[in-house]
Amino acid sequence: MIRRPYHHGDLPAELLAHAEKTVREKGAGALSLRELARDIGVSPGAPSRHFRNKQALLDTLALRGFQRLAAAREDALGSAGGTFAERLAAMARAYLGFALANGALFDLMCQADTGARTAPELREAARRWPGQLAALVADGQSGGEVRTGAPERVALPVFAALHGYARLAVGGALPAELTEHGLDDVIDSVLQGCRP
Repeated sequence: MIRRPYHHGDLPAELLAHAEKTVREKGAGALSLRELARDIGVSPGAPSRHFRNKQALLDTLALRGFQRLAAAREDALGSAGGTFAERLAAMARAYLGFALANGALFDLMCQADTGARTAPELREAARRWPGQLAALVADGQSGGEVRTGAPERVALPVFAALHGYARLAVGGALPAELTEHGLDDVIDSVLQGCRP
């Protein structure tokens, strides 16, 4: 019998990296803590010291995805112009870009259970994007660029349109020419719906 060590440098980070690779290549259903341990070269019980089960690992992976998405949006906003239309377009492009570059992770994030039993940080991360859109709407309202109404209600169709488009693009339901240029049409439609 081969004895495998427990210690492996930064095991949680290594587990997350291998888990993301597995999810990308085979899907979340193929993920196994025992197989990850074998691939990394640690004892079968070592992963459970950091993640109590497979779902805890997937939740942490989804949380990291939400954090990376938030960073991409912040970077996009940092280089965007000052108008509501420019800022919305920058956020939308960052969202779609992240989704297309990280399709399996994006799917995992979309399927993350954000109910009462979910870790608070995952629930908060999942609600950050709609919250940022509502804040952007409120800012646009204060500048007279966006119609009046509760910012969350004005932002809801914006989020639904952008999120739906990203899901269609990631799922391969759109022809390539639509994936590339269709976002411009979605943004234009959303902006028309937001005008005062």
